[in-house]
Amino acid sequence: MAVEWIWLVFIFAFGACVGSFLNVVIYRLPREKSLVSPPSACPACNTPIRFYNNIPLFSWLILRGKCPDCKEPISYRYFLVELLTAALFGGIYLCFFWFGLRDVGMSGQSPMQQFFGGGWLFYGVTMTLSAVFLAASAIDLELFIIPLELCWFVTLVGLVGSAAARFVPGTEAIDLFPDVAESPKTAAVALGGTIGLIISLIGLFTGLIKPSYEMDEQEESDDIDSVKHAGNNEPEYNDRHEVLKEIVFLVPVIIGAGVALKITQLPSVSEKWVSFIEFPVISGLLGSLAGYMAGCAVVWATRIFGTLAFNKEAMGLGDVHLMGAAGAVIGAKWVVLAFFLAPFFGILWALYQAIFKKMRQIPYGPFLFLGVFAVIIFHDWIQNVLTNYYGF
Repeated sequence: MAVEWIWLVFIFAFGACVGSFLNVVIYRLPREKSLVSPPSACPACNTPIRFYNNIPLFSWLILRGKCPDCKEPISYRYFLVELLTAALFGGIYLCFFWFGLRDVGMSGQSPMQQFFGGGWLFYGVTMTLSAVFLAASAIDLELFIIPLELCWFVTLVGLVGSAAARFVPGTEAIDLFPDVAESPKTAAVALGGTIGLIISLIGLFTGLIKPSYEMDEQEESDDIDSVKHAGNNEPEYNDRHEVLKEIVFLVPVIIGAGVALKITQLPSVSEKWVSFIEFPVISGLLGSLAGYMAGCAVVWATRIFGTLAFNKEAMGLGDVHLMGAAGAVIGAKWVVLAFFLAPFFGILWALYQAIFKKMRQIPYGPFLFLGVFAVIIFHDWIQNVLTNYYGF
């Protein structure tokens, strides 16, 4: 049992180290600075931080939140991000392997046996999503933007994880990842939609399809440090006109999904298609793609219809990519459910604002993260409710 506790402490410590790196990501990525060079330095005096002053959690406390050279305050955000990340790493490990809130299919074994017996891959993918979404939320709170690189990274991890799970020793890991082995229509829509997306991206990069909310070179060169609230310095747009460009972008995706669905239902193709998606790697990969498509679709539809209705940009494209990335990890059904859970967290924030009269608006990204997080942790309980009361 002592080994279990030592391992748990290591998980917490590792999470704190990841949080330290996330602080670098949060500050540098939206400002288009390198994540590896130069070494970390005091934001006020630019003095490089010595290695013994860069110990996660402890250094901030020992230094009392001040630079040892210029004595300027160091934002509490650095400590908070490290603490939250450590809590995420340790807390999710406890939920999965100690308390069994999420069944990893290896009941009866010790937590470490479950982890190293195949649960490590699911845990690793989940923690990648959680850590990256924490960084994205912090950036969104400060600058009202979500760097798309973070979403693309999570999407890639989700795709690779869903395919690689089929090679992990022990079949228990398979059911934890998106899968379309029994959903030929979903698989067809995912494949056709992906082909259509590739066509749309080619059209975008060649100039055949115009991007929405396109900024000129002067606007793109503005220092992001001066943009604390994106709306303050944004140029004027006809929002309905801009969102029509996005509809044009989505046309090949919709057509591709429809054509693929029709083709795979042809008598001469149907049986072969069903056999094809039964390959574990194909099933996992298409399941992850289906989740990506569903996550993007539910947010993008809200954005488009909301913008057309009110002639004001409804939700950001960063939110579209964020939920697409979440869907690649948790699957189509669950990402849609997470999207509809997110407003409840928004209501809690609105109540807090009303009670304390803060009246500060915040972006929607953090609420989406909370919705995804709730689905991950309470997955089994939610599934039982859906099965018992709604039959699915």
